[in-house]
Amino acid sequence: MAPEKAVVLLDERVSPFGQRVRIALAEKGVEHEYREEDLTNKSPLLLKSNPVYKKIPVLIHNGKPICESLIIVQHIDEVWVHGSPLLPADPYERANARFWADFVDKKIYDSGARMLRYTGEAHEEAKEEFLENLKLLEGELQDKTYFGGENFGLVDIAFVPFTTWFYTFEFYGNFSIEEEFPKLVAWGKRCMERESVSKSLQDPLEVYELLAYLIKKKYGKV
Repeated sequence: MAPEKAVVLLDERVSPFGQRVRIALAEKGVEHEYREEDLTNKSPLLLKSNPVYKKIPVLIHNGKPICESLIIVQHIDEVWVHGSPLLPADPYERANARFWADFVDKKIYDSGARMLRYTGEAHEEAKEEFLENLKLLEGELQDKTYFGGENFGLVDIAFVPFTTWFYTFEFYGNFSIEEEFPKLVAWGKRCMERESVSKSLQDPLEVYELLAYLIKKKYGKV
């Protein structure tokens, strides 16, 4: 097992992608050094560690950088084998977990971001797509405790940071996620009972204030 003192996380506290990594590290009990990045003035270490995308999070493990949050989470699961596994042992179930984690990035995040960004017809189209994507995700969850059944894992880690965006999505989309997707909301509350989650996620109102500021600054949308 790698020495835990050799782990450094380059991150930004409100980032849902960074929160994924923090949850995974907490689930595995990995001690690490946390370095907050100013994304308006990125550090030389971040630019050196992730020269392709120049984004957080980056996990530096024994001097070697690993980039992209879902890849980092899986790296953590493979290296620190103590604690509960974050991916199932069964090959099919592992592939399915990876599929739905990828779905969160390609569908949930993408359509939600477009809904926040756009106005008019483009906004309505993104909103409809976002709600349909949540419907599909809730269909995958069904009545399970977590997406992996009784086991908290990769899909939960991929999606739970976005529950802190629910208030913002509702404000700009004029709908209620709790009314339309009660199983997802109940699942989010169960996840928050885990210390790894509750200590990693930001307050929804703080997320809203930041996103509202960025949306107004970049797109002039109030």
